[in-house]
Amino acid sequence: MTTTTLASRPSPAAGRPGTQTPTRTRTGAPTRTQSTRPGVVTAVVCLALAAVVAAMSSLNVALPGIARATHATQTQLAWIIDAYSLVFASMLLPAGAIGDRYGRRLALIAGLMIFGGASAVAMTAHSAGELIGLRAVMGLGAALVMPATLSTITGTFADEQRTRAVSVWAAVAGGAAVLGPLVSGLVLEVWSWPSVFGLNVILATAAVAGTIRFVPESAEHHTPRLDLTGALLAVTGLVALVYSIIEAPGQGWTSARTLSGLAVGLVILVGFVAFERHRRAPMLDPRVFARRGLAAGSLSIFVQFLALFGFIFIVLQYLQLIRGDSGLVSAVSMLPMAAAMIPAARLAPAIAARLGARTTCVTGLALIAAAMVILAQLTPASSYWLLVAGLIPLGAGMGLATTPATSGITSALPAARQGVGSALNDLSRELGGAVGIAVLASLLTGAYQSHLHLTGATHLPAARVSLARSSVAVATHLGGTVAAQAQSAFADGMHLALYVAAGIVTAAAAGVATLLRRRANQVH
Repeated sequence: MTTTTLASRPSPAAGRPGTQTPTRTRTGAPTRTQSTRPGVVTAVVCLALAAVVAAMSSLNVALPGIARATHATQTQLAWIIDAYSLVFASMLLPAGAIGDRYGRRLALIAGLMIFGGASAVAMTAHSAGELIGLRAVMGLGAALVMPATLSTITGTFADEQRTRAVSVWAAVAGGAAVLGPLVSGLVLEVWSWPSVFGLNVILATAAVAGTIRFVPESAEHHTPRLDLTGALLAVTGLVALVYSIIEAPGQGWTSARTLSGLAVGLVILVGFVAFERHRRAPMLDPRVFARRGLAAGSLSIFVQFLALFGFIFIVLQYLQLIRGDSGLVSAVSMLPMAAAMIPAARLAPAIAARLGARTTCVTGLALIAAAMVILAQLTPASSYWLLVAGLIPLGAGMGLATTPATSGITSALPAARQGVGSALNDLSRELGGAVGIAVLASLLTGAYQSHLHLTGATHLPAARVSLARSSVAVATHLGGTVAAQAQSAFADGMHLALYVAAGIVTAAAAGVATLLRRRANQVH
């Protein structure tokens, strides 16, 4: 992903094996690097991309083990996952600008070292608080890595090589989030939860070595100065908003602390929009959302990943803690979603060409909403086939909706502003995932705690009862009536969260249909 700047124009010889590729320094002067090998460079940057994208979902498989080892509450588990996603999303735009200005190869190496170093330390963590902090640091590293990977491709390769490399990049970006839990499940069959962080270390180390050896440096000397104030406002507003949502079950949704936190977050984000409108070189120009195709695409991507990542956070706990499946079996159980997503994504361009982007995108969102309703019927005693019945429309809906949404974002902008479109696509995806985990996890936690009465648990110490109320992993580990009541309360919370997700996606489908109504002309 590039941000608000164009990638450097490559030499006509760029990317041919055995040629020297001219790149630009921060002063704009071309310099010579080692021979560029397109296939190897693509493999290296995609390895780095896979590492940081998979980390958004792969740790979900290890949550039951983490909860038992650290006595993490449901709220803390949400933070362990969301600290990474939140920092990742919040820092994407400024981190991309840093790479464009000071060097994408440098940003890639720095990001991988931060990501891998924090993962290494996380292997030794003994508390939920440590993991939350380290996951946030990992998110900072990931924010440097992801935009640098695509910018390296667009700033280094010639046109024909760039097209092939970008298609590979897109496939890895989509597949890594699905395959991450599966790989983690395989690792957990042999080792315990720290091994998931160990996998990050291995991938990051290999990617750093490959970057140093094979990836040329590229930078854009025309990049404007970093919008530090805008970045600070965006990060502060998002953190205040997400923090208030995640902490709401413990504080109370109508408590002064929750309401004031939500208000502060919204006010700061409104201030961010006002500030960016008057900047000569804004980090993100809010006026681009006046373009209907871009606004509809961004809304669609945001809501798709809100539902997807929030659902993954919940369902992998359901499979392991409620059904009693292993991490590997839980991950394999999710494969029907990928099996439906892949062919739907391949057919989406042809369907959109025949029926229109509006129909295709709205149909995809409708399938996602229907899937959430089906999945909300799951109980501790449900058959696996009910899960499959929800996973198939979820995967098909994601496959249908993602392609026209992404095309809507990029096609709404002229060629000179494609970097903005790429940035918005990635930002919508990562921010949607962060908000989805926050909202759905918060609803799950609140309902679980309110529905868990623990009748018949008078023989347990008060400390154990308190832990059971705050963590379904602890409650199910106690066995007997406590475990049964915890499983029922968790199912109640899951039902509420997934019904709300269905409502959000339905509302988004209506919004997209309105924005892309056939009689409206494209703005600008």
